[in-house]
Amino acid sequence: MSALTPKISFANNRPDFIAELRKKVNEYFEANNIKRTGNVRLYTKTAVLVTVALSIYLVLVLVPVPVWLALVLCALEGVTFAAIGFNVMHDGAHGSYSSKKWVNRIMGYSLNVMGGNVDIWKQKHNVIHHSFTNIEGVDDDIDIKPFMRTNTNQPKYKIHRYQHIYWSFLYGLTYLAWVFLQDFQKYFARRIASVPIKKMSLRKHIMFWASKVAYVLVFIVVPAFTWGILGAILGYLVFAFVCGLVIAVVFQLAHVVEGASFPETGPEDTHIENNWAVHQLETTANFSTRSKFVFWLTGGLNYQVEHHLFPKISHIHYPEVSKIVKDVCRKFQVTYLEYPSVGSAIRAHVSYLKSLG
Repeated sequence: MSALTPKISFANNRPDFIAELRKKVNEYFEANNIKRTGNVRLYTKTAVLVTVALSIYLVLVLVPVPVWLALVLCALEGVTFAAIGFNVMHDGAHGSYSSKKWVNRIMGYSLNVMGGNVDIWKQKHNVIHHSFTNIEGVDDDIDIKPFMRTNTNQPKYKIHRYQHIYWSFLYGLTYLAWVFLQDFQKYFARRIASVPIKKMSLRKHIMFWASKVAYVLVFIVVPAFTWGILGAILGYLVFAFVCGLVIAVVFQLAHVVEGASFPETGPEDTHIENNWAVHQLETTANFSTRSKFVFWLTGGLNYQVEHHLFPKISHIHYPEVSKIVKDVCRKFQVTYLEYPSVGSAIRAHVSYLKSLG
């Protein structure tokens, strides 16, 4: 195990379950003679989302629209940016957008355009979150301390009694915190939660600072020429709040809901009782998988179970892959957690937050 990953081990039990999953999924792609990466549907969606995002931005900075319309467009831009993150950046950073590495790299760098940093994100999400899902002290994606308590392994404070009420406001601030605080904390601390991160090359250091500065110039300074600095900041805050809320809700419904587990580990007990695949199934939930709109908007992240089991497969294949995963889970009597709608998943999330608080 690398020095850059925590010393957590998974059981070697039920190898037949993992073997069956991989075998059935491989057979599906081979029998249908299709690639695991994206296709024209994904590329068309990318073109639509990028065109919408660019059009809204140009209208806001070039056209003197009424204030109320400008704020509506800022909110819509927030949703569009979240959708680009789900669909374009996410597949690109996982290497599943295209069979060509350079295309995946370009799509992954769309996160830098949106204010984040793809190099840090890959280590935070691809390596740590996907390997050690819902493990306290390791999985930084579930860490919102001290404002929220997401599992019983975290300390409980008086404020948590109301987290089932203020969660939506707090989630709306997560994008701001990510862009202007958390990336810098990880950059200077050289670690994500308890895990050291890779040494960055000079090129990556330059990319980190250049993209952060460019982001502020494009999304705050340039709009200020049209709307004034206060107007630009107000519009940006609306955009950032909506974007953060959408991203956080989609993620939380996948991992922080009733039924998802949070295995306990400690300095001396770092062994997980399940194998890695079963661990992913017990810590992850799907939601609203019958909705084509939710699937389109979230980049298939409502099929979070399939994504965690097969992160190198593009999200456009998840509906078919999910049929295979469900069949294998039924055969081996393994948990498959799914909520039928966004509303039911939100209720499960809020109920879970209330029970923890």
